Amino acid sequence: MVSAKNIAMSIAAVAALAASQASFAADEFGGLDSVAIEAGGGEHVQVVRWSAQKNWNKNWFARGGYHLSGYWDANVAYWRANRWDDIQDNRKNLAVIGVTPVFRWEADDKLGFYGEAGIGASVFSSVYTNTHRQLSTAFEFADHIGAGYVFANKWDVGVRLQHYSNGGIKHPNGGVNLALLRVSYGF
Repeated sequence: MVSAKNIAMSIAAVAALAASQASFAADEFGGLDSVAIEAGGGEHVQVVRWSAQKNWNKNWFARGGYHLSGYWDANVAYWRANRWDDIQDNRKNLAVIGVTPVFRWEADDKLGFYGEAGIGASVFSSVYTNTHRQLSTAFEFADHIGAGYVFANKWDVGVRLQHYSNGGIKHPNGGVNLALLRVSYGF
């Protein structure tokens, strides 16, 4: 069921993505620093997500060849739920859009191993009621921790543990956990 509230939240999310993209307009590739694809899943759900990143180019807490920096991540995802309304083999497809500021502990040359964490906002095309993991709002916070490796040719391979929840704004708020493989290419 589409409500005015869901439409308004979707429009707000699209506006936020558009505003974040507008700041990228200065350089080649629209000012983007990298693009990524992620794939994985959780309890009775599979996810594919496409994203674009804009680096902050900061060097906070520099120590021993490493520092804290980060990037903006604008993403759109396709979710395939396989137990909708907690009914076996009842499937539903969802779209999810989001924006996340991500902090990354990385080498000064941005190559090699890294660790990262982020908390952002996402909007689902429908309220998530897959399995017993029900989320009562289309708006969800999306937080993750991850680790990976950036190769000299600018390819980045990593893993993420992702959690979606509305932060207790409304109940039920069962939360959804995902394990994701991420591949990115930096410009």
